[in-house]
Amino acid sequence: MEAVEEQKMSSDSTMGLEGTDVEKAQLDEIEPTQSHVERPQSLFKETVFVAVVCCAQLMTQAGLAQSIVPVDIIGDSFGTTQPGELSWFSAAYSLTVGTFILIAGRLGDLFGHKRLFVMAFMWYALWSLLAGFSVYSNRIFFNCCRAFQGLGPAFLLPNALGILGRTYEPGRRKNLVFSLFGATAPSGFVLGAVFSSIFSQLLWWPWSFWVMAIACLVLALAGTVVIPHTPSPRLAGTVIEHVDIWGSITGVTGLVLINFAWNQGPVVGWPTPYNYILLIVGFISIGAFVFVEKRAKYPLVPFPYLTKDVAFVLACISTGWSSFGIWLYYLVRMLEVLRGHSPLLTSAQLVPVAVSGLCAAITTGFMLSHVRPSFVMLFAMTAFTVGGILIGTAPVNQIYWAQTFLTIIVMPWGMDMSFPAATILLSNCMPKEHQGLAASLVNTFVNYSISLGLGFAGTIESRIDPEGDHILKGYRGAWYMGIGLSGLGICVACLYTLHSSKRT
Repeated sequence: MEAVEEQKMSSDSTMGLEGTDVEKAQLDEIEPTQSHVERPQSLFKETVFVAVVCCAQLMTQAGLAQSIVPVDIIGDSFGTTQPGELSWFSAAYSLTVGTFILIAGRLGDLFGHKRLFVMAFMWYALWSLLAGFSVYSNRIFFNCCRAFQGLGPAFLLPNALGILGRTYEPGRRKNLVFSLFGATAPSGFVLGAVFSSIFSQLLWWPWSFWVMAIACLVLALAGTVVIPHTPSPRLAGTVIEHVDIWGSITGVTGLVLINFAWNQGPVVGWPTPYNYILLIVGFISIGAFVFVEKRAKYPLVPFPYLTKDVAFVLACISTGWSSFGIWLYYLVRMLEVLRGHSPLLTSAQLVPVAVSGLCAAITTGFMLSHVRPSFVMLFAMTAFTVGGILIGTAPVNQIYWAQTFLTIIVMPWGMDMSFPAATILLSNCMPKEHQGLAASLVNTFVNYSISLGLGFAGTIESRIDPEGDHILKGYRGAWYMGIGLSGLGICVACLYTLHSSKRT
């Protein structure tokens, strides 16, 4: 009975695939016998295997928290208090995480997901170490280290999900594993926030980065031992053709320039010529990317697989997660700046996020076995919106257990329902040999949206409160921007739900 149910789920999740058979056959010119990864047979080995792979998400979010919660302490060490400059400590990290995932998944498909998984943790360790030593330099070097640090998670996330996608067939077990992967996101953020706060207040903030480096080295070793061999596929063409050099150059260039311009705008002002010139060049590069991909033999973005389902899901991910980035950054700023909490107390107040996120992930794992992803996505967008409204209207002097506690409980349901739903849908739509591509698309939209959303919010804040005299108004303006984005996500999810209902 379970096998029949899983087969039905696989059929439902891939419903609506479009594109010509010729185009898909071109993308599938990889030896299929090389695509599957053997699942560990014992429950203990499988548990350890899943735990190590899920640490990719855990450490990614922990890295994000390293510069959000103790941002003022880090800023003071570099002699800066400007909001636009402080936001770069996080935006630089999210920028490279969201941008380079685009090519990381493809490289994992070509050279083996396990190999790149282990190398990514080693790279993450190196630049975490250097980020700590940047205390002896300046904020520019620190931002550069954060950007290079983000390359580690950029390669970790799609290859971790590629490993899971190649290991598990569509069904309940895969839904649960992917949901657990998503559940580590809020737990990772809390973990990073707590330890970075402890080191910042009791020792010295660089220690949080040095300890991160040690943890990444340990996980690299664990991945070498625990993860089964993921063979590289047999290629029909040359490696250069499969890497899609021109698509990589135009795509990464466009994403970097657009994101840089949006986050730099609040710092230098939008009338600054180089800022809007970079934005224009970025959009031109994205146009060139689409032109190149339409003609590439092995495109980075496989347009034949981008069905209406995928487009709806990625649109929801973009709006929801951009609102989440705004919610998170300005929630921490309100707790520390307006309510005067220490980084450690702020981290303690964020702890319920981990518990709520775990409940949401487990619930989502079961829901995806019984309802369409469109309904899950609609619920997630609603959670993003409600969470934004709760904090956006919360009075500064209100007790924690009122709207602040409620928003911390509600918001993880948006995170841990939308991410597994999107990941599972795209994973089931892609063949085994393209699991890295499926994972890279979802993670690109998640992390890039967070960074881009912070740029939008920073622009709003700088316009409302240019002199820093009306801090609360600036924060509320940013939150209202986030509410608008997540509200747009609800509209997209409703259209997606209607589209799915008409197809049955």
